[in-house]
Amino acid sequence: MKSGQLRTITEDCTYEGRKVAVEKELDLQKFNVRTDLALEAKELAERPGSGPIPGIHSETTEDDGITITMLHVENEQGSQAIGKMMGQYITIEVPGLREGDTKLQDRVATHFATHFETFLQRLQISKNARVLIVGLGNWNVTPDALGPLVVENVMVTRHFFELMPDQVAPGYRSVSAVAPGVLGITGIESSEIVQGIVDRSKPDLIIAVDALASKAIERVNTTIQIADTGIHPGSGIGNKRKGLTQDILGVPVIAIGVPTVVYASTIVNNTFELMKSHLEKQNGDTNQIFGLMNGMEENERLQLVREVLSPIGHDLLVTPKEVDQFIEDIANIIASGLNASLHDAVDSSNVAAYTH
Repeated sequence: MKSGQLRTITEDCTYEGRKVAVEKELDLQKFNVRTDLALEAKELAERPGSGPIPGIHSETTEDDGITITMLHVENEQGSQAIGKMMGQYITIEVPGLREGDTKLQDRVATHFATHFETFLQRLQISKNARVLIVGLGNWNVTPDALGPLVVENVMVTRHFFELMPDQVAPGYRSVSAVAPGVLGITGIESSEIVQGIVDRSKPDLIIAVDALASKAIERVNTTIQIADTGIHPGSGIGNKRKGLTQDILGVPVIAIGVPTVVYASTIVNNTFELMKSHLEKQNGDTNQIFGLMNGMEENERLQLVREVLSPIGHDLLVTPKEVDQFIEDIANIIASGLNASLHDAVDSSNVAAYTH
């Protein structure tokens, strides 16, 4: 069990008619902060003044409202420190996406296409490699419909290569796409459906698209993560499911995710931070109001809030009321970026024209 998942507490017990104090360890694993973003996991693992986390290397660049963080989990030590698999992660943060600026959306799609191509090169995926795009999620639930919406908008070409290969123009590759649904609809694990498709269609690469969970309200529907580690359906909401990874499927898997939900405990904790910041500006002293919580680290405070909310069923999953438009916009961004990065014939300078 990772450090920070156990807490020693003192409990009064009755022994031979007398009350005695007994120390025991409380398992906090079920109260740990859940986030699918490697960047957030790194932020939670960092300690003020402790320096870089061993085994984790990250670089951040900015381009007029678009922040790109490249994070490399280099070894097992780094993996254990942040609770993420070893591999490469790219996070594209664009707070301005909430404003519905179509020009900004086109710029984000171009950035996405450029960085996705680096993953293809790193995995040595050739120009004629066959690609299967898997849109995970429940198309009946808007915050979970990202994967199916991306599948609707990507350019699929495998049938042309199968039926009329001599008529396919240069600059295209064989791409197929499927939205396998969720266990509650099909009664079958998504990974089992994908495994059957992989066995028959023999793709050289799988691209899995899924909705994620974040610990930060400002990152919901404004952030895209690309990872070469595969994906575990339902992990963001605490489900333990068989994942889509190279070890399981025998094919390289690139995962694309967007946080579309946040926990109520996160909102409570973020509200605490905002109140603390506001009061510090007013009188500079917050100890009288917040007491012991003032000295807690963020992950400790989040654990405490979840410890209170979870037993009474109040740690709800929350999504913005404008999620319908957000999810459609960001699905178009990802689909157009994929079209440009997978097909050389698609103009990468105007990727949005292929889905809008």
